[in-house]
Amino acid sequence: MQKKVANKKIVVTGASSGIGKRIVWHIAKNGGIPIMLARSIDKLQTQQEQLDQELHAESFIYQVDLQDKTQIEAVMKQVLLEHNQIHGLINNAGFGKFTYVKDVAWQDVHHMFQLNVFALMNMTQLLLPHFSTHGGGHIVNIASQAGKISTPKSAIYASTKHAVLGFTNSLRLESKEINVTGVNLGPVRTNFFVSADPEGTYQKSVDRYMLDPDKVAQKIVRHMFTTKREINLPYWMEFGSKLYQLFPGLMEFVLRKQFNKK
Repeated sequence: MQKKVANKKIVVTGASSGIGKRIVWHIAKNGGIPIMLARSIDKLQTQQEQLDQELHAESFIYQVDLQDKTQIEAVMKQVLLEHNQIHGLINNAGFGKFTYVKDVAWQDVHHMFQLNVFALMNMTQLLLPHFSTHGGGHIVNIASQAGKISTPKSAIYASTKHAVLGFTNSLRLESKEINVTGVNLGPVRTNFFVSADPEGTYQKSVDRYMLDPDKVAQKIVRHMFTTKREINLPYWMEFGSKLYQLFPGLMEFVLRKQFNKK
């Protein structure tokens, strides 16, 4: 059991599916108390029942549309009123749409920035005073390897993840008593691609490289309440991002075919 998580209350956004769902499960498995936020109250209720039946775990659920700033502020006010102390925040919710800049719908641009960036910043800002009052906490922001290596058809999505990385790194320097971790992932086998890649072209091309969401979640929870700066998966993609920073022109030439698989 990850003792650092035991009895800690941790807010998780996008908790009803994908990586978020598995993060919640591993928090509960390790004795933590997940506070789950998502749009679908039905999915959250089902998940809460499963956690109780399978792990006899305590958990809490709150319905919120992270596209709506008013809802975010209302639900976090409720959370802070109902819980004496929140120990951690995992900003996991996200949305992507792979398309060329010339073809992207403005609605999708707004959706990606609101969910991936503004909601994450809003959630963080609302909890910072609480963490400071209680002498610490841990914020985990789920970014992406796309924030380090941009590729065709991901200009908007990559821009949001660049923003998350910049925000995360600055926040870490501002918040000495709060641990701040950035998580940069390659493709993960979740329903993210239902919207991001509806034709399935990219999924097929990277199928053998896709990360297991359960293993990703397990690693994230393992590093909760530590000073871990970044979690980068898969390792070979992180190595590629470092090479890209050193030799961008060469890497774009060598990996042009791979970059255009979306």
